[in-house]
Amino acid sequence: MRDGHARTRSDLVKLTGLARSTVTLRLEALLDRRWIVPAEGPVSSGGRPATAFTFNTGARLVLAADLGVMHARAAVTDLGARVLAERRAGIAIAEGPEKVLDWLIEAFTGLLAETGHTLAEVCGVGVGLPGPVSHGTGRPVSPPIMPGWDGFDVPGRLGARLGAPVLVDNDVNIMAVGEHWSTGRGTAHMIFVKLGTGIGSGLITEHRLHRGAQGAAGDIGHIRASAEAADALCRCGNTGCLEAVAGGGALAARLRAEGLDADTAWDVVRLVRAGDRTAVTLVRQAGREIGQVLASLVNFFNPGVIVIGGELADAGEHLLAGVRESVYSRSLPLATAHLNIRVSELGEQVGIIGAAVLVIEETLSPDAVDRSLT
Repeated sequence: MRDGHARTRSDLVKLTGLARSTVTLRLEALLDRRWIVPAEGPVSSGGRPATAFTFNTGARLVLAADLGVMHARAAVTDLGARVLAERRAGIAIAEGPEKVLDWLIEAFTGLLAETGHTLAEVCGVGVGLPGPVSHGTGRPVSPPIMPGWDGFDVPGRLGARLGAPVLVDNDVNIMAVGEHWSTGRGTAHMIFVKLGTGIGSGLITEHRLHRGAQGAAGDIGHIRASAEAADALCRCGNTGCLEAVAGGGALAARLRAEGLDADTAWDVVRLVRAGDRTAVTLVRQAGREIGQVLASLVNFFNPGVIVIGGELADAGEHLLAGVRESVYSRSLPLATAHLNIRVSELGEQVGIIGAAVLVIEETLSPDAVDRSLT
């Protein structure tokens, strides 16, 4: 019933194969908990008009957060992942978990008050972090750019203050979920690549997020790049990593060495948009380096779509041209026959949508709905 179409009891009997009495009992229970509501206006099929029912996206609220290296975003959404109110701040993840999470709690509280809601209506909290996260515990694991966060109990800290279940994942994973939910539901296999200060990817396979055994799948930023970049020192301690060559931080550093004003990935994009030839050339080559790594993934994983997101995605065709050049020249023809490489359609809101969807899918799983009815 979450597809937006109103259905009558008779429709549901035909769809489910259940007895009419069973469907009626279930509908009554769902109506009582407001998971569904009567649709506006009866449905007529020639006889007496029948009441139709539709999923109630306003039954509960979700608190969603996308925490980046240099920014933080918080939002309140409904069960359709529609953003009701949003707040953002230029707070660095390096300021530590206490300060960042306290800001997040204050932001959530303020957004609920702003929209006229309370914590009692919240079914869960979704959070994306810019580093490796253990899926089972929701705790960061040795994050290279998050001092003080290693092993920190993020779900415990937020859950105690907000009184709701908390789901935490890597920021690129939630971006992949958000993009697939909003624009890619027809694609079973997708790679979402985040190009910001660092580089990472999220994998969708058979319409589901693939986390791997420990939740570390998709960390392409620390795959070794081309031989020409072998001496580039990465924040992880190794040399030659893709992130050390083509990440926004690395590109900004190289532009500074050329005498240009660039401290962040946004500065790199600004220079590209201004037509600076050095920045354009650098971003185009970064696209080629990224494309070489993605070409291996295309041959191995065979996605239908590669979506480019993150701050550097705003560099536009200069970056995409480099990525496509390497992917199409170095991948097998069969793997690229119908491959689409594009920029995220959600832009900077993709992380918020993905964090909300994590909670929504958990809240509306069959077992969870059963528990709510009993």
